[in-house]
Amino acid sequence: MNNTKDFLKHLISLPGLSGYETSVRTAIAEAWRPWVDEITVSPLGSLHALRRGQGPEPRPRLLIAAHMDAIGLMVSQIVDGFIRITEVGGVDARILPGQPVIVHGRRDLPGVILQPSPRLLPPHLGEKSAVDIEYLFVDTGLPAEEVRALVRVGDLVSFAQPPLELTGETLAGHSLDNRASVAALTICLQELQRRQHVWDVWAVATVQEEETLGGGFTSPFSVRPDLAIAVDVTFARGPGVNSDYRAFGLGKGPVLGWGPNIHPALFKAFKNLAERLDIPHTVEVMPRHSGTDAFAMQVVAEGIPTMVVSLPLRYMHTPVEVISLKDIQRTGHLLAEFITGLEADFIEKIRWED
Repeated sequence: MNNTKDFLKHLISLPGLSGYETSVRTAIAEAWRPWVDEITVSPLGSLHALRRGQGPEPRPRLLIAAHMDAIGLMVSQIVDGFIRITEVGGVDARILPGQPVIVHGRRDLPGVILQPSPRLLPPHLGEKSAVDIEYLFVDTGLPAEEVRALVRVGDLVSFAQPPLELTGETLAGHSLDNRASVAALTICLQELQRRQHVWDVWAVATVQEEETLGGGFTSPFSVRPDLAIAVDVTFARGPGVNSDYRAFGLGKGPVLGWGPNIHPALFKAFKNLAERLDIPHTVEVMPRHSGTDAFAMQVVAEGIPTMVVSLPLRYMHTPVEVISLKDIQRTGHLLAEFITGLEADFIEKIRWED
């Protein structure tokens, strides 16, 4: 658990905004290298790690995707040394004022997001407690001429809130969506070191999920898996969502997706396995698409049987997301057990009606 916590704290300390994932991809590749047989990078920047199975060739292929990109900000304008910003991924402007950030200019610059006093805002905004992102600024503390020399429109701005260990084996920080799932996939790879499995396993850290689903669409074209699993986060119960059917208990285990984006036979296999292993779990109803890489992977080529396994996360898309380390551990274990139990002819036995 401590290794998982330290690894995750390291991951969420890296920027890796959607479309600009190089820094976090390097860290994940370093962590995965001892557990896999081959590592490559897709033309779009997704990380592909192959762990070969022990079955006779040609072996069936399983792709497990966890997106590594994060939400953040981008410089849109520089005004008198203050930096205007726009969003990368879904960012709620209400949580931005007062947040520490790093401006990735010609060198990294610490800064803080500020909201001007109401009397300095346009009259139509009145006394609103929260204003749109276009009226917010980043203050680096530098003179205007230095800001102009070091920062350009299009430079990235990432959250700088450090990870915070809470009680009850929980962790708070930014980018836990979806670095927590990367940690779960890492646990899965570690467990497979001690196990035999028939299928080839492709662990994929995808890019651009928050913006384009680019990795979700392109990586399956390269791997051509027989089955695909998206590991992502979902909403955990908390203030305002305690009784909502779309929210799930923090620390209550992985959440299994159910809906048209999910192959019924895969859902059944995961649910039966979790029950047999006595792993706490819940079911998330996804009546439309899942909002994850599974939405893209399912429709690649002639179609791929796809599953979604999620981690409950509080305060999604904020710099203080909260995750349970137990949920990460249980999810990694469930994935490893599923892989170990996959028979060579599993794909031939399943039908959508299952």
